Amino acid sequence: MDHALVSPEHPIDAETIAAERPGDHRAELRLWLRLLTCTTMIEGEIRRRLRRDFDVTLPRFDLMAQLDKAADGMTLSDLSKRMMVSNGNLTGLVDRLVASGHVARRASETDRRAQVISLTDLGRAEFRAMAEAHEGWIAEMFAGLSRDRVERLMELLARTKNSVREASRDA
Repeated sequence: MDHALVSPEHPIDAETIAAERPGDHRAELRLWLRLLTCTTMIEGEIRRRLRRDFDVTLPRFDLMAQLDKAADGMTLSDLSKRMMVSNGNLTGLVDRLVASGHVARRASETDRRAQVISLTDLGRAEFRAMAEAHEGWIAEMFAGLSRDRVERLMELLARTKNSVREASRDA
C-alpha cells in the first residue's frame, strides 16, 4: 500500500489493514470490516455535507426525518425507540429544535405524562430541502455502480440481514 496517500481525510482503516494481510483474517471478518468501512465513509461524508450546506448535525437531521414521517407527531419515547437512543439523548436535541422554531411540543391527548413532538412548518420546509440534497448526495456516492449492481448488492445485503437475524435468534 502507498502510505503516502494516507492523510487525516483518508486514514488507514481496519478493512485496508486486513486486506494487506488477508491470511490473518477469515473472509467473514474482512467482509464485516469492509461493510463497516463503507458505512463509516458514507456517514462521515453525509455529516460533513450537512454541516457545510445546512449547519446541521446528523442527529438533528435524523430526528427531523422521523418527525417528517409522522404528520401527527410522536412522543419522545416513540422517537427514542425509532432512533435507537435514550430519551435523555433526545431531550437536549428536542429542546434546541423547539428553541429554533423547528419543532413544537404539545401534551398528549391520551397520556398526560407524555408530550407529542412535531415539526413546525419551518422545520418541515427546512427538512425537505435537506432531504432533497441528502438524496442527491447518496445518488452521487453510488453513481459508480450500475443499476444491476445496485440491485444485486441490495439482494446480497438482504440475505446478510437475514443471516444476522438467524444468528441472533440462535445465540
